[in-house]
This record gives sequence, structure tokens and C-alpha cells, in this order.
Amino acid sequence: MAIKPFTCILLLLLAARASAQQDDAFSGFGVETNLMAGKIIKHTKKFTAPIPELSTAVDVNFVWQTYGKKEWHQRRNFPQIGLGMTLTDYGNNQVFGHCVGIYPNIQVPIVRGKKLEWTLRIGDGIAYVTKKYSRRSPADTVNTAIGSHINDFAIFMTDLRYHADDHWQLQAGVNFTHISNGYFRPPNLGVNMVGAHVGIQYFPATYKPKRIIRGDLPKLADRWLLHLRMGIGFNEANATGNPHLPVYIVSGYASRRYRSKNKIYGGIDYAYHEPTYAFYKTYGIHTGHERSNAWDGTFFLGHEFLIGRVGILTQVGYYYRTTYLTYGNDPFNQKFGANLYLIQSEKGVIKELFITALLNTHMAVAEYSEFGIGVGL
Repeated sequence: MAIKPFTCILLLLLAARASAQQDDAFSGFGVETNLMAGKIIKHTKKFTAPIPELSTAVDVNFVWQTYGKKEWHQRRNFPQIGLGMTLTDYGNNQVFGHCVGIYPNIQVPIVRGKKLEWTLRIGDGIAYVTKKYSRRSPADTVNTAIGSHINDFAIFMTDLRYHADDHWQLQAGVNFTHISNGYFRPPNLGVNMVGAHVGIQYFPATYKPKRIIRGDLPKLADRWLLHLRMGIGFNEANATGNPHLPVYIVSGYASRRYRSKNKIYGGIDYAYHEPTYAFYKTYGIHTGHERSNAWDGTFFLGHEFLIGRVGILTQVGYYYRTTYLTYGNDPFNQKFGANLYLIQSEKGVIKELFITALLNTHMAVAEYSEFGIGVGL
């Protein structure tokens, strides 16, 4: 039933092929469809819901092949960018329901040949899940993985592609998807699914638009910058009334750019947890010193993958101070997310100004989502 609308889209594109071949406006635009099959991973002992034998999904991605209009196209070896939609049937509708995810993505070539290509696709967006944990009618207390209908949706895919001609490509590979609400509303163990896929890409005009080759691009200095980042997140507090309260995060770090397109960075952060303060007040913990014991801090190292004005971040941290509620007494945390740069300059005092969205996790389980602003000097 879910495949029918996507089949109609593909048929419409096929019908437009004759006219599109003559129209440069369609050059580089295409649609990709993948059929996915896999299984939910039990990533923590707290995940007690029954795991279905098989989970399936249909993924449709509307893609655009970059051709050099921007310098970063050439620096990244002309990747594809897209807007994807995935419909997932986890295999047990009574517990997990279905998931519809919509996400922007980028697909970069790892190895590119004349007919064969090895690619990596990374995407992140928003998902609606039809079933969630609930004590009320309709009750679903088995599903302790998802506590809200709206969730973050992340997808990673890698595959081998065969270029049949300028219009058709075939692919097969493996994939990983994750949904989570960032612990905005517990329970929030998240659902991780690993699987394999086969698919097809179709470009009405051509997948090879005429490239703008700029020759040797200017090398950007391997410069050092100092950064200040301030963010805010929200958790549901384990306190009277279960209020949603903020977490305030301040981070300071240094970065070094390399190869004109990536960064490594390291620094320190401080996070004050209003939900932890509310928990202390409710249960009489650290009486009289609740606020001074409601913060934690981390030393961290990270990497940023730059794509024009967007930076994709991965970060690992080690707690130099923890709270009573540190997740599972885990000394490490991880952050994944992106920066959107409002200012990128090689000169001046303020060289970077960005807004940021990050997910703070403990391995595969999210603690909170962080949104904020940062500056690089």
C-alpha cells in the first residue's frame, strides 16, 4: 500500500523523459527508490519490548547532482544532495506502529569509477511515529522505546552503484536508521534498525550535468580559531507534575581547519540541569545545596565535516564532574549534529557565526537535544 504513491511518482518521471531530455533545467535532478529490510537492535538491557523477526521500509529520495556552481561542490568531489522520505514498518504494529520520516541528506562518493561507485549517504530530519508509550487508552506500556509521536530521524546508508546509462542507476547496500525524541518526553530508549537495501535511481535528463571546473581551488589556511557556543535543551523532570525544564549549556573550544574542508576541535563545557534541580527538591537530595549539585561538565574532542555553510559534527566527551542523575554512571557522552554558518570569513575579528543543533547521547540512548548559537574568533 505504501509503495503505490512512490510508483506513481516514478511513472510520472518516466512520462516526462522525452521533454526533459531536451531541457537543461532538469539536468542532474532525479528520484531514487530503495526497498529496505532489517531488524531492530536491542541496544540496552532496558529495551524489553519484543523484537520482530523482520522490519521493512520504503525510502524515496529526490536528488540533485551538484556540478560546481559552488566551490564546495568541487572540494567534496561533486556529491548529491537530496530530500528523502522513509516509511518504516517495524513488524509489530501493536507495539511499535509505523514511522514516517522526512529528511535532508547528502550522498558523497567514496570511490568513483566509470560504471561503478561506492557512496555514503547521511541524513537527519523529523519523523512521526504512530505508536508510543502510553498508560491511557489506547494503552501501550510494552513500547518503552518511544515516548512521543514526533521524533528525530537519522539515517546512514552505504551502497555500491552501477551506472547503466545517463538515466538509470542500480544500487545495493546496507543501512542504519535511528528515531529518538532527545528525552524531551520519556521513555526514550530510541529505536535502532540495521538492514540491507536494493534500489534504483532515475534521472529524466541526465545524472551528469555539465560541470564547472575551477581548476586548482585556492587552499584555505589551516587556521586555529577559538569558539564560544551557548545552547539550551529541555527534559521532562522526574519531579512533582513532571514539568519540562531547561538544560543550559556553555562550551568553549579551539578548532583547527585542515584540507580546506574539515575541522578537528577540542574543549570544555558546562551544563546546568533544571530537571535535576527539580528532582533534588522533590526528593530531598542535597538539601540546601540543590543548585550547586545540579550541573555537570565535560572535556571533549570532535570533528566537523564542512559542506559549504553547513558543518556536520561528531563529538565524544569525558565527564570531569557528574550529577546524581548522570545517565547510568557512564563517564562518556557523545554529541552529533550540525552547525549552520551565518558568517564565514577569512578576515576580521568575527570569522564565524553559527546556529547549532546537537543531540547529546550515551551511546545509542539520547539524553537531551541542544539548540544554540556560537561564534569563532
